Amino acid sequence: MGPKKKKKSSGKKKVSKAEQLRLQKEEEERRLKEEEEAQFQAQQEEAERLEKERIEQEQMEKLEAKDQERRESELAELHSLEQKFLSAQQWKTDYRAYRKWEHYLSCDGSPDPTVLQEINTFMSLWRDDQNEDVQLVMEKGEQVLNLIEKLQFLLLDTPPSEITEKETVQYQESILELQNLLHQKYNGATEHLLKTANMYEDSETGNMQAVIKDKNVTFCIWANLKKKVRLKSHMFCDAQHGFDLPKSLAMSSVAVRILHTYYDHLSPLWLQCQSVPRLEVLDSKELTQHSKDNVEEPEEEEKKTREEPSMPTEEEMCSDGRKSAVSFKENCNSIADINETEEEIEKKSEILDVPSQVHHPLTQEEMNEKEAAITDENIVDLQQFVPVGGVYHIDALQLPPQVKQIKDWSMVEVLDVGLQAYPYPPEEAEDATYPPIQITLRLSDNVMYFEDPVIARWDPAGQQWRTDGISNITYERQAKSITFEMRAFYTIALFQDAHINMPYQAWELQPTGTDEALLIVTTVFATIQIQIKGNQCMLSSVVVEEKDVLSYVTGKWLSPVDLRAVLKKAGVNIFPGAYSHKYVSVNKKAPLAEVRAYQQMALVASAFAFAWSKWNLEAGQEQVVFKVSEHLKAESVKDWSLYMFNGQKAQKLKITETSEAFSEELEEDSEFHSTLYHMLKDFASKEAIDKVETANFLFIDVVYQLLLATRVLTYS
Repeated sequence: MGPKKKKKSSGKKKVSKAEQLRLQKEEEERRLKEEEEAQFQAQQEEAERLEKERIEQEQMEKLEAKDQERRESELAELHSLEQKFLSAQQWKTDYRAYRKWEHYLSCDGSPDPTVLQEINTFMSLWRDDQNEDVQLVMEKGEQVLNLIEKLQFLLLDTPPSEITEKETVQYQESILELQNLLHQKYNGATEHLLKTANMYEDSETGNMQAVIKDKNVTFCIWANLKKKVRLKSHMFCDAQHGFDLPKSLAMSSVAVRILHTYYDHLSPLWLQCQSVPRLEVLDSKELTQHSKDNVEEPEEEEKKTREEPSMPTEEEMCSDGRKSAVSFKENCNSIADINETEEEIEKKSEILDVPSQVHHPLTQEEMNEKEAAITDENIVDLQQFVPVGGVYHIDALQLPPQVKQIKDWSMVEVLDVGLQAYPYPPEEAEDATYPPIQITLRLSDNVMYFEDPVIARWDPAGQQWRTDGISNITYERQAKSITFEMRAFYTIALFQDAHINMPYQAWELQPTGTDEALLIVTTVFATIQIQIKGNQCMLSSVVVEEKDVLSYVTGKWLSPVDLRAVLKKAGVNIFPGAYSHKYVSVNKKAPLAEVRAYQQMALVASAFAFAWSKWNLEAGQEQVVFKVSEHLKAESVKDWSLYMFNGQKAQKLKITETSEAFSEELEEDSEFHSTLYHMLKDFASKEAIDKVETANFLFIDVVYQLLLATRVLTYS
C-alpha cells in the first residue's frame, strides 16, 4: 500500500469567538437602526395622514357650513320648482270635473257610474231585459266592463281629499254588482243558445258546436245531441280549446261550455285594488315646509326611516284601495317636522315596503288565522302569483228541452229553472270511481309566459284559487297550449310569478325632446321601453329573446295607471306591490332618500339622463347612487358621472362605474348641496337649466309616477 493521502483543506478559517460577538453586535445595531427608521417613517406617515384628515375635515366642515348657509335659499328655489307637482294635481282635479260635466252634456244614455241612482237604474233595466241573444249580451257586456274600469280608475286615481269613505264603498259595491250581473247575463245567453242547439248542429257529428267571441270574451259551447261514445272528444277549431269526456258523460244529455273572459272578476277585490297602486297625492302644506327645512334633529329622523315594521294587511288594502297612494306630504316631510302621526308613518311604510311599528287593527287571532290559511300549499298566494290571460269557466250543463218542429209550429218545453249545472262526479259517488275530464286550452298570444304557468281552480266556498284537483299537466311552450285533467268541472286560471322580472338588471331614463323622455327597464327576460310625452306614456317596445312582442299594446298613449294595468295583464310586471319585498332580493333604501330622489329626478328629467349604478348596492340604506349626464341631444349618452343623494344632501362622487371599490370621496372641486337640482346645476349648461325651469308640470308628474311605480332604486 502506498503512503496515505493528506486531507484537503476546507478553505475556511475557524471564526473566533470574539469575531462572532462582533458580528452579532453589528447585526443588532443594524436591526435597531432599521426599527428606528421604520418607526420614524410610520410616525411621519401617521402625522401626514392626520394632517391630511385634518385638512379634509376642515374642508368638509367648510363645505357643510357653506351648504348650511345656502340651504334655505336652495330649498326655497326647489320649493318653487315643486309647485309643478301641485299644478299637476290641480290639472287632474279639473280634468276629472270636466269629464264629468262633458258626460252630463253628452246625454248619450250611458249612466254615470259614480251616481248611485243612475248605475242602479242601468242595472235594473238590464236585469229586466229578457233579450238573451248572445251578440247583444256581449255588446252590452263591453259597456259594463267600461263602467267597471271607470270606477276602478277613480278608486285608484282620485286623491283621498276628493273622495269620501262612503263613495269608496259605493264604488266597490257597484263594481261587484256589475260583475255579478254580467256573469248572470252570460249564463242567460248560454241557456238561450242551448235551447236552440239544433241550429248549430255540426254536419259531421250531429252535435252542437259554437264559438262566439269578441275582444272581451269567447264562448265555446258543445251540446251532446247524439249521445255517442265515439264523440266524447271535441276541439273548437276557431278557439283551439278542447276536451275529452268520460264515457258516462258521452252518453248523457250534457253540454260543455268553455267561457273564456279576458279579465279576472274572481280574485278578491283587495288584490284588484292594490294591483295598480295610485301614486301621486300632493299636499300644499308640504311645499311650505321646504323653506323651514334644517337638520336640527337628524338622528330621530334617521331612526324613523330605518324602522322595520309589519306590512299592511289584506283587509286594509281592500277596505281602502287608495291606501297605496303616495302622498307628497307623507313621503317628503321636512326633516324638521319630525312629529309625524302614526298614520303618516304607516302610510309611508306601505308605499315603500318599509314597515312601521304601528299596530294594525286586526287582532292577533285574526292574523294567526290568515297565516294558517296561507300555509295550505294548495292555496295560490296572490301576493306572489298573479293571474295572467283571464279566466276559463269550464262547465258541464244540463241540456234543456230542444225545439221541435211540428208542421209550421216550433214547440219547446219551457222549464223556469234557468241554466243548470250537470253534476260530475255525482255527489254520492266516490271520486276515485269516476275518471277525470281532460281539457286542452290554447293560451292567448297577447300574454307572455316566461315560465311554465301555474294552473289553479277557483274555490267559491273559500274564495281562493287552489291547485289541488288538477293533474297530468302538459305545457307546450311553442304551441302555447296547456293540457290537464280535472276531477270535476272547474273555473280555471293560469298564474305566473308576479316578480319574475324582478329585480331588474338595469334601467335608464333619458330625455328625447321637449317634455319627452324614454324609460328603459332591463330584466332577465325582457327589455321594456316606455315613452313619456306630456301627460301620457306609451309602451314603445317589449323585446324578448331579440324579438318584439305584445305588438297589440305598443304604440298606444295611455295614462300611467292604465299602462301599468295593461302590462301586468300581459304578464310583464315591472311594478312592485306592497308585499314584493317578501319575494324579491331588495336593495332596501330609506323612504326619505328614495322618494325625494324620484321627485327631484322627475323635476330635472327634461334635460338630464339617469341610469343604474352598481354602487347603489354598496351605498347602504340611507343613500342612493345613480349615474347622471346632461342630455340635450338625441345621440346616446356617453359622459356619465356618479351622484349620491340621501334626501337631504347631494354630492358628486370621485369614483367611476369601473372603480375597484366604493368610496364616498367627493369629486375634486365639487361641493355639497341640499338638493339634487342644485348639485347638478353646478356642472350644467344654461341651456339645460332653462329646459328644467320651463318643463311642463304634467310631464314631470308622469315621470315621477313611473319612477315611483317601478321603484328602480330599490328593485335593481
